[in-house]
Amino acid sequence: MMDIAAVKNYLTGLQQTIVDQLETLDGGSFLRDEWQRPQGGGGVTRLIEGGALFERGGVGYSHVFGDNLPPSASAARPELAGRSFQAMGVSLVLHPRNPHVPTVHLNVRCFVAEKAGAAPVWWFGGGMDLTPYYGFEEDAIHFHRVCRDALSPFGADHHPRFKQACDRYFFLKHRNEARGIGGIFFDDLAEPDFETAFALMRSVGEHFLSAYVPIVERRRDLPYGERERDFQVYRRGRYVEFNLVHDRGTLFGLQSGGRTESILMSLPPVVHWRYDWQPQPGTPEARLYTDFLVAKDWV
Repeated sequence: MMDIAAVKNYLTGLQQTIVDQLETLDGGSFLRDEWQRPQGGGGVTRLIEGGALFERGGVGYSHVFGDNLPPSASAARPELAGRSFQAMGVSLVLHPRNPHVPTVHLNVRCFVAEKAGAAPVWWFGGGMDLTPYYGFEEDAIHFHRVCRDALSPFGADHHPRFKQACDRYFFLKHRNEARGIGGIFFDDLAEPDFETAFALMRSVGEHFLSAYVPIVERRRDLPYGERERDFQVYRRGRYVEFNLVHDRGTLFGLQSGGRTESILMSLPPVVHWRYDWQPQPGTPEARLYTDFLVAKDWV
């Protein structure tokens, strides 16, 4: 039985739980920006900028309604085009100040497409992925193990499928390059039933802090200088390119008339682009490309 109220209660609670933990880590406070969408619905954006740990971080909750499902949401299900919809989710991106601490992304979401005289069609989506600037095998293994653990109660086949989907999705086709070291990604999840699919989405959200916080605690006090900072802000350019060129969540938000400030809070505050720059062989920067930005089985 579809229970949208339960999904909404879970998502709003997840946002608050994550913000509480991140404020403890950073020592600063996330602002709270509640907004309404003229076409229907709204949300709450929680944002920190200039923190001790997070140069910029956003944790957004939204629940929006519309008369026509946007193309980005109906691409995999063209038969649903033209239906009214409601979509709710929590999405976060954290851009730490220290280059040794990776950027991270989490999203969990639920869609319902409706049409008069027909049963509602629902599905869940989500995942999390890690984008390091300097690679540490220990961190990559930990992150992927927690992703596996989030899915293991639902069947051994889920993690391999969702990991491969993540490697495919977070790939900059125009660069022939991965955005980071991946994680898990799923969409159009509508089986075997609402309760089980919802439970899987919850498990992904509930494993986020245990996947990311230990990495932050290991790396946040590592020393860095101008070289590491320059490489970090250069690699952040890849993050911007993916989000603006390929990301379906960004496209959905813009196509559905979403709130631009909340949609683009995922972008880092400082980014540099260089013309045809290549790292020197044998450097830690080169090792990111050769040893980490390649799809592999970390667990």
